[in-house]
Amino acid sequence: MRSGVANTLALSAKAALIVTALSTLSACISMAPTYERPAAPIAGTWASDAPAAPTASTSAASQPAATLSWGEYFADPQLRSLIETALANNRDLRVALSRVEQARAVYGIQRADLFPSLGVGASETRQRLPGDLSLTGNPYISSQYQVGLGLASWELDFWGRIRNLKDAALDDYLASDASRRALELSLISQVAQTWLSLREYDERLTLAQQTVDSRAESLRIFTRREQVGSTSKLDLTEVTTLWQQARALVTQLEQQRAVQAHALQVLVGAPIDTSPRALDRTVDDAALMRDLEPGLPSALLEDRPDIIAAEYQLRAAHANIGAARAAFFPQITLTGSVGTASSALDGLFKAGSAAWAFTPSINIPIFQGGRLVNNLDLAEARRVESVANYEKTIQGAFRDVADALSARHWLAQQVTILQATQDAQAERARLAKLRYDHGAAAFLEVLDAQRDLLAIEQQTVQTRRALLSARVSLYSALGGGSRLMPAADAPGGPFARTPRVIVPSTQSVSGTATAAPAQPVQ
Repeated sequence: MRSGVANTLALSAKAALIVTALSTLSACISMAPTYERPAAPIAGTWASDAPAAPTASTSAASQPAATLSWGEYFADPQLRSLIETALANNRDLRVALSRVEQARAVYGIQRADLFPSLGVGASETRQRLPGDLSLTGNPYISSQYQVGLGLASWELDFWGRIRNLKDAALDDYLASDASRRALELSLISQVAQTWLSLREYDERLTLAQQTVDSRAESLRIFTRREQVGSTSKLDLTEVTTLWQQARALVTQLEQQRAVQAHALQVLVGAPIDTSPRALDRTVDDAALMRDLEPGLPSALLEDRPDIIAAEYQLRAAHANIGAARAAFFPQITLTGSVGTASSALDGLFKAGSAAWAFTPSINIPIFQGGRLVNNLDLAEARRVESVANYEKTIQGAFRDVADALSARHWLAQQVTILQATQDAQAERARLAKLRYDHGAAAFLEVLDAQRDLLAIEQQTVQTRRALLSARVSLYSALGGGSRLMPAADAPGGPFARTPRVIVPSTQSVSGTATAAPAQPVQ
């Protein structure tokens, strides 16, 4: 019995060595085209109408957005709390995380095809053979017992078809993870923008309500004056009109604020208090966010998650071309088993009971009705689409940053001008009221001055919020915090939830050294 077991183990060891050798031989050739990052279709500097220099509202201690996490960039504790809650509860982000896990599982499935499938099996067969079919002419019952290690149909990947499919699945997984990070950055931006909008509406409502109260007092005074005959009915009607206009503005702002509050509830994904008294409006605008240095446009290629995702999709398209090319070559598959067999159960492990089977097969494609050619054409066409999508993503990112830089610069100047205009308009309204009280001007002059004052107050608040929104947009457009994304699984690798990356230097299409896209540490 020991001799039989030893023979079986020896055969299993030899089979394992053969499988290992064949695995090594099958990892020799790749039919995929050599990948080169396409040249970025953007200028080397930002546009002249989008100044990159810090504005008056920023300080000298500006930092690149990619090295500044959202917790460091947003200084307000209430806003940070809302963002943290949104990252934990937002349903769109949960969907994105689920898609990353699906892509990770697909990669694992595809990667498993590189290795042989081994299994231990045991079987028993009993059959009765009738006399007219037996050599002796007498019926008999036969038994067969078998235990062995089986090799399922395993394709030797001589031409790199399976490895290219594995690489494509890996790139799809990494692209989905980068898309998840892009969605996360977008969610952070949306929460911040909606929170700023609520603060804007609260400030505008405060100004509008103060105007309503002031005009209500004026209406009371003019009503009394009209009753005693010291003012005309026309003046009373104009005061009433001003009061009703202010009340209408309050109701409009309340409705618009409610829409923003509902949007924030959905973004956060959990019940929160969005009442005016719950929002912190005491923080100065300049202290809400850190200062940013945009750097060079080329940094977008490594910092923007959507660009990183587009490049991984382009790499996957290259790998799929290799798989389509390899399909034109012969496919060699192995099937086999090694073990022990006997007609009696107690003879399974006796000397001489060793049994094995080895079935190699080769499949050479000759005619498939153009299937292989069209599969290759499809893969190459998808690569062209991926290149165009990659370049389009870069152009969109460049525009996002340029727009945000331009808005940050010009809106800062608009805020300064509007604040000076508001001060002048407040003085005009005061002087117009004095002139009317002394009989030197008609009430129409007061009416116009008060209307203009309310309009400029509302416009100033809106522009201040637009400036803050531009700073949020700039952080998002620059790929904020992308270099600080921690790995969820300590060792990293292709099965880490957020892979650790290395960025080697490679040669671009133009021949200049560029940073290669991030690859997982194997």
